[in-house]
Amino acid sequence: MTALQDLLHIDRPIIQAPMAGAQGSAMAIAVSEAGGLGSLPCAMLTPAALRTELTAIRAATQRPFNVNFFCHRPPVHDAAREAAWQDTLAPYYREFGLDPAAIQPGPGRAPFNAEFAAVLAEFRPPVVSFHFGLPDAALLAPIKAWGAKVLSSATTVDEARWLVQHGADAVIAQGLEAGGHRGLFLSDDSNDISTQVGTFALLPQIVRAVPVPVIAAGGIADASGVAAALALGAAGVQVGTAYLLCPEASISALHRAALASPAAAHTALTNLFTGRPARGIVNRLMRECGPISALAPAFPLATAAIAPLRAAAEARGSADFTPLWAGQNVSGCQALPAGELTRRLCPVADEKA
Repeated sequence: MTALQDLLHIDRPIIQAPMAGAQGSAMAIAVSEAGGLGSLPCAMLTPAALRTELTAIRAATQRPFNVNFFCHRPPVHDAAREAAWQDTLAPYYREFGLDPAAIQPGPGRAPFNAEFAAVLAEFRPPVVSFHFGLPDAALLAPIKAWGAKVLSSATTVDEARWLVQHGADAVIAQGLEAGGHRGLFLSDDSNDISTQVGTFALLPQIVRAVPVPVIAAGGIADASGVAAALALGAAGVQVGTAYLLCPEASISALHRAALASPAAAHTALTNLFTGRPARGIVNRLMRECGPISALAPAFPLATAAIAPLRAAAEARGSADFTPLWAGQNVSGCQALPAGELTRRLCPVADEKA
């Protein structure tokens, strides 16, 4: 029994990474039922959709589960920067016969706020996690008051210390290998990735620096990776990419095909799709415009101008403009039910590996 299992009351020290836009309650339920900690990503949900998803989880499992939110500051629109970004993308708009004047706001990613907090208070989930820091103390206090355990991601030792000082019960050490958005939040420049290091370099440093359980995230895709992280002092692991081919994942057929192809061996951190660095499989847009561009509007505003290109390309069967989120290690991706994958990641004594 690890400190994380004891803290969260789970059978296996496995947290399924919350992956906004790639999964919903079905995956969270399956992982929790298998003894891990299933996670519901909430950054792209409305309060009404959050209530629906939480109702589904409560109806399907009595096991602990996690709900995850972003804590970014809403951006200020910069007309000049957005115009420069549209100029950069103009050749692609011409290629697809699209009108830049018809750009609409892209899919939003809302930070945790009072509306979400009110919905959570109805359900009192046992674990609440955050990305990009922690919410203001006034929003965090009720969550702590009903006994929920609070987790958040750290990409540096300084971030880990800050999280503990501000109320985190456990810290997720997010290494450079991890897919999706970087959790960095102390830097004024979210696109500065020079502070980022690999999981197995970051993990022992954070373990030494903080008095709470530390969860390793990034590049862990199978049972041997889980064992290695535990040997380096992790109290548990968070796994995301390995779950993306599970039937419970909601990614597109194009994304599934990319994960199963040789292209998945080449990933990079890019801010082109959302405005903040996130790791995905390298595609045409990343090769030709980045992968990091100073012109990309602030998170999450960059999504708006990319969305029409993505839709047009996907209609032609192409993922050239699609964010294909994935970590550096796709070797664990299998078309297995999420519960079965969870059991394989960390067999218990009465199970066969």
